[in-house]
Amino acid sequence: MPGRNEPFITLTTDFGLKDPFAGIMKGVILNINPEVRIIDISHNVSPQNIIEASLILRDSFRFFPEKTIHVAVVDPGVGSLRRPILVVTSKYYFIGPDNGIFSFAYEDEHGVIYLTAEHYFLKSEDTTFHGRDIFAPVAGWLSKGVPADNFGSAIKDYTKIIFPEPEKISDELIDGEIIYVDNFGNAASNISRKEIGDLTSEPSNLKILIKDMEIKGINKFYAQAFDKGPSAIINSSGLLEIYIFQGNAEKYLGLIKGDRIKLIVSRESS
Repeated sequence: MPGRNEPFITLTTDFGLKDPFAGIMKGVILNINPEVRIIDISHNVSPQNIIEASLILRDSFRFFPEKTIHVAVVDPGVGSLRRPILVVTSKYYFIGPDNGIFSFAYEDEHGVIYLTAEHYFLKSEDTTFHGRDIFAPVAGWLSKGVPADNFGSAIKDYTKIIFPEPEKISDELIDGEIIYVDNFGNAASNISRKEIGDLTSEPSNLKILIKDMEIKGINKFYAQAFDKGPSAIINSSGLLEIYIFQGNAEKYLGLIKGDRIKLIVSRESS
């Protein structure tokens, strides 16, 4: 398991920035370990959207130093029998609810701990703020060097969620869907760079169908769009994305998560 030299803790939540919840968690952590460095990944996850939170964390965690502790609190089941867990991987730790939010990490899990050692928790009569009472203090004590096994017992029946996968209809057609819309209104699909490459080595030979609109080709950079209409690009996460240069594709097309998107080899351009 990773050692503890220079501890970092990240926070990913759906708390937003208006309420004090994220700040309270930081206070709990710093009372335990004033030397730790706390980094916000996002507090604007759509409320109770576990898949969105998982995607954000999946795309972010590996860019932090090894031994970083990633805390995620997007938790529709808070206060219920849903278990709090600690996931240990070869390079990182993940702390949060057992609701599938860490599904991406289980391919590399070296142990999943059901957090039951209550003497590490913040004593509280409430049952609705596990971020404050369980996840933050466990992260603080873990950053101080407490071994992962001390926080509870190992489990194997943790919850996994299945991310929506695109379907390859033929050698010339992939059917996918929008899975994430960012703050700029750019809409990412679940069609990856690899899947695009399996269709053709020439992205200009492709066309994208979405919301009864056809987009021709895939740009290499955002400013390559020559008009104000929707364009396509492979984003920094390696996913096919619909955008409008200096505009908002989400609003322009009325996009929502789950909207279908088709990627087709264009015979006209081949």
